[in-house]
Amino acid sequence: MAEEVIRGEGFTVKDKRTFDSEGKVREEFKKAKKQGAKEEGKRSVPLPEVNFSSFLLSLSSSTLLHLGEVADPQSGEKKKDLALAKQSIDIISLLRDKTKGNLTQEEEKLLDHLLYDLRMRFVNASKQ
Repeated sequence: MAEEVIRGEGFTVKDKRTFDSEGKVREEFKKAKKQGAKEEGKRSVPLPEVNFSSFLLSLSSSTLLHLGEVADPQSGEKKKDLALAKQSIDIISLLRDKTKGNLTQEEEKLLDHLLYDLRMRFVNASKQ
């Protein structure tokens, strides 16, 4: 990426702003955006559909990570952080309260089962 470099006494300023002084997008940022769009189109594994159930499963996966039951995908380590696990469980509980009456029967069942399971796992992790 091209950068405008201004040299002064004892310091150097590199202008990395997206827009130039006239408010137009710099050419290197236009190219980077096009390149990112091309790479996104080449994604080999399609992303799952986003719906309420997949959102709940994502939250429960992060809770399992915080309970130390699942290894961190980046480091491969299992770390236990009960405060974050509790916060994730509380978020799922908040969602249950705020969506009451607006869910399908399957979504309600999933939500109730996830909450029960995660709470039991939290209690077991707290004992250890």
